[in-house]
Amino acid sequence: MASSKPRVMLCNCEKTMRLDAGRIAGLDKDHTVHTQLCRAQMASFEKALATGEPLLIACTQEAPLFQEVAEERGADQELSFVNIRERAGWCATSTDPHPKISALLAEALAPSAPAALHSIESDGVCLVYGAGQQALDAARALEGRLSVSLLLSDVSDLILPATLEIPVHAGRIRTLKGSLGDFEVTVDGYAQMLPSSRGAPSFALARDGARANCSLILDLSGETPLVSAPSKRDGYMRVDPGNPAAVARAMFDMADMVGTFEKPLYVTYDASICAHGRSGKTGCTNCLDACPAGAISSTGREIAIDPGICGGCGSCAAHCPTGAVSYRYPERGSQIRKLQALLGTYREAGGKDAVLLVHESQHGGDIITALARLGEGLPGNVLPHGAHSVTSFGHDAMLAAVLAGARRIVFLCPPSKAHELDALRMEIELSESLLAGMGHQADGAFAIAVEDDPDAVTGYFGLQPKALAVRAASFDPVGTKRDVARSAIARLLDGAPAPQEMIALPAHAPYGRIQIASDGCTLCLACVSACPTAALSDNPDKPQVSITEAACVQCGLCANTCPEQVITLDARYNAAPSAMRPEVLHEEEPATCVSCGKAFGTRSSIARIREKLSGKHWMFQRADQIALIEMCDDCRISAQWEMDDTPLRGGARPRIVTTDDYLAMEKGSLTADDFLKDN
Repeated sequence: MASSKPRVMLCNCEKTMRLDAGRIAGLDKDHTVHTQLCRAQMASFEKALATGEPLLIACTQEAPLFQEVAEERGADQELSFVNIRERAGWCATSTDPHPKISALLAEALAPSAPAALHSIESDGVCLVYGAGQQALDAARALEGRLSVSLLLSDVSDLILPATLEIPVHAGRIRTLKGSLGDFEVTVDGYAQMLPSSRGAPSFALARDGARANCSLILDLSGETPLVSAPSKRDGYMRVDPGNPAAVARAMFDMADMVGTFEKPLYVTYDASICAHGRSGKTGCTNCLDACPAGAISSTGREIAIDPGICGGCGSCAAHCPTGAVSYRYPERGSQIRKLQALLGTYREAGGKDAVLLVHESQHGGDIITALARLGEGLPGNVLPHGAHSVTSFGHDAMLAAVLAGARRIVFLCPPSKAHELDALRMEIELSESLLAGMGHQADGAFAIAVEDDPDAVTGYFGLQPKALAVRAASFDPVGTKRDVARSAIARLLDGAPAPQEMIALPAHAPYGRIQIASDGCTLCLACVSACPTAALSDNPDKPQVSITEAACVQCGLCANTCPEQVITLDARYNAAPSAMRPEVLHEEEPATCVSCGKAFGTRSSIARIREKLSGKHWMFQRADQIALIEMCDDCRISAQWEMDDTPLRGGARPRIVTTDDYLAMEKGSLTADDFLKDN
């Protein structure tokens, strides 16, 4: 029976790395270290394939070759690859690579649940949008591979061919919606070119608001992008018309975008714990504010995420206070377990002063490769962690990494995404505030490196004299985002140098409570109805509103709903056990009915109503009318019924016609007075 744990295959790449299997965690001293696994020792790989067990090959450069050999041999087991050479093995001669190599292998071996996939159909209908001859040439070049239409934003500088394979139109795109396989354009000044055009093209009568659908768009207009974050919108390619190489590359890529494609579902959404809106009031808008691609829209009470537009930056999930939007590439638990394996194994293998480098796989990988091939590589204590997007990190993952032993965390981001970092900065600010409230020197614990220059990146790895030094621990990251975050915070507090029970947080923090100005509160309990997390509750036996602080996400729905506007938010983290229990915010003695003594409403509300209406409203002029204000519903109706001028009492009820009446009619006619007599 094949083992579920992959077998690790090591190679020192023709002795360019110092590898001692006995010093690598999880391996013994007899574990084979190959010298040229991808060439002279390929037979060892083929022999391992024959066992059928999953394999982890510590080489990524030759991954295509290993996969090709496996396919030729008909092997169907799982093959995975990890780069230990550029990330650890190629390092300064004074650096011991084994703790980091142990950590990288442990991270690669940590299981990760795959993300679900979203299927996209592209029929190859392509709209080329641009000016003049260049747009025409591009459209004609794509025809044959795609079904192309040309929309000219400028018709000058155009020489028409004798044979025109594509439809040509003039107009300017007003709006563009959708993504790969499902775009909708709205065009103003839309007009079809007349076939009789001679010399300069002629067009039919133009009209505004024309709409059309397509699967692909090549934007050569050189104008403002038609969508937000154009680089993230699959199927929409906007290139500089003055860059022939970029135009050629876009055309080359677009020609193959026909058929069925599978795209990861980067995030999932749980509407039941969303704090966006209630009863027409808006609360939390974190995900809407953070999304750079415009993939998230409001439906009023909830939000909607377009998986076709979503590029997987993860800012929405990182900044969501409840976890209603949750990242799945990878999911939260898998990500934190990998971080714990990376940092924990490094520490257990003898590594010290761990600096976690979180980077986007392609961008960061290129920089790390350049450092290793052209210099001495990353410092031995810098542990690289590749991610689809660095902005997917929330304070829960940051604090879990600190708890696992990271003394500093550096987020490496490409300059092209510098405008997408606001949510990440706020999550860092929240993490720093929490750590500072525990007595840690949090300044400099986190850094964002917006760099393309490998040499500049190395300047972010230095540790401050009083950098984070926590009592390292791990935990099982199960439950919601808040559950995971609170678990990490509780463990950090246990070993903190100067823990505080109450930690002040920035205004955008998802922890805290509310304050109610008692003088203005009428205990209408609209806030209780609006609360999406049940942090606010009432008391069926008494006019009262309470808060369970641990459940409050500071969404602001209660404040926006309050008709008296007497609620304010108070961001803080309460580590006391009392935060898990309801605490009374405001209560009053109930008013009692002056007729039956039953409790109803609040004394202050009834007093205010009496003051405003007594003698000032035509319905409350006499003493018996004013007394109605201080009665419960049942007694109020009874008292009104007994008033001489009550509108509730009608006239005498007509007598019911019976068979006897009809028999009496045979003896003599009846008058109206006969039917008005009492029964």
